[in-house]
Amino acid sequence: MQRTENEYYIQRLRVTDIARQFGTPVYVYDADHILGQIARFREGFSTVNLQIKYACKALTNINIMKLMLSQGLGLDTVSLSEVRMGLAAGFVPQQIVFTPNCVGIEELIEAVELGVKINIENLSNLEKFAQRYGSQVPVCIRLNPHIATQQNADKVNWWHNQSKFGISMDQLAQVKAIETTYNLPINGIHIHSSSVIMTPEVFLQGAQTVFDIALGFQNLEFIDFGGGIKVDVGDGQEVIDVVELGQKLDPVFQQFCQKYGHTLELWFEPGRFLVGNSGTLLTECKVCKRNGGTDFVGVDSGFNHLIRPMMYDAYHQIVNVSNPQGTQKKYTVVGNVCEIDNLGKDRMLAEVREGDLIALKSAGAYGYSMASTYNSRFRPAEVLVLNGEAKLIRKRDTYEDLMRNQVDLPTVDFAKVITQ
Repeated sequence: MQRTENEYYIQRLRVTDIARQFGTPVYVYDADHILGQIARFREGFSTVNLQIKYACKALTNINIMKLMLSQGLGLDTVSLSEVRMGLAAGFVPQQIVFTPNCVGIEELIEAVELGVKINIENLSNLEKFAQRYGSQVPVCIRLNPHIATQQNADKVNWWHNQSKFGISMDQLAQVKAIETTYNLPINGIHIHSSSVIMTPEVFLQGAQTVFDIALGFQNLEFIDFGGGIKVDVGDGQEVIDVVELGQKLDPVFQQFCQKYGHTLELWFEPGRFLVGNSGTLLTECKVCKRNGGTDFVGVDSGFNHLIRPMMYDAYHQIVNVSNPQGTQKKYTVVGNVCEIDNLGKDRMLAEVREGDLIALKSAGAYGYSMASTYNSRFRPAEVLVLNGEAKLIRKRDTYEDLMRNQVDLPTVDFAKVITQ
């Protein structure tokens, strides 16, 4: 969403017109931004065999998947439903990698039957998988290499040795034993890049550890550095430069491949990096009020539509679209659910009036995909701006949607229920 003079636009469409057409709240995604992020990623990793697997949990809409497929991306999935959506979008099974967390072996069996690539993150499933398939089905292993990070972020620190993700480095000997015992073809090593790695230098230190581990496996086809690469959301915090990262990692990876004996693919699984800043959640100010010295802007949304500020203390830039040149005032922007749901505290905004269109930026990732119907409020519609046209890609919930899976018990007289 870009400001031009007194108007805000997504591509060449006025944001106010989009809100008028589809109502609020509504998620709006800019396809041009997504394509630009893909190009930026490829610019950095231009001299290696790069494979980008879109982490679709960030924004699980089949039209976004189709857009990624059109650009030659693969798909990173974490549930069987995501796998099936990817297949429905047109991906072939070998373009999809399945990396579930703490699931039963039955999900891995079903994924094998669907023909997708398998990534296993715990010893229990690895051994069960090896017992069942032996040398017949290759598997990637997700490791936790115990690499320190640059900031304290307990909820998102995937490289921390207390994280639930990945097979611990101190279990590597057991992985090798399973590989040997069952002649298991381990074709990939996977770790998570992590949004708390801020500089190429720290990333390269971690990568070298992974390369050292990889030398102990003889059948590798790829190294997968996962996702989690942070994007600039306008909060002034340092983010890693993916172009610089690629330019520095490419020669190191090539040296590793020479040492390994053949050229491997280099995988990344970006989600938020590709779609996060493409998305805007458009809301309307319904109430302006002052309590205890704080000016509140109450919008027709809440953490049921954008949970990241409350769950992660995440920053989302907030803009008064209707009054861009108004006098700057300090506000706390809140939602309409029956909880404390601050979307932004103590923000300087152009003066807000009831009825103003309020935009929450960087809402393309983990907005709709983590949305709920808490307070029995409807999840918003989703709109994709593609080639200068706004396309509805998901309808707003209705009351019928809320009731669809409830089972009424008309024959039960609840007045006669005896409390035990």
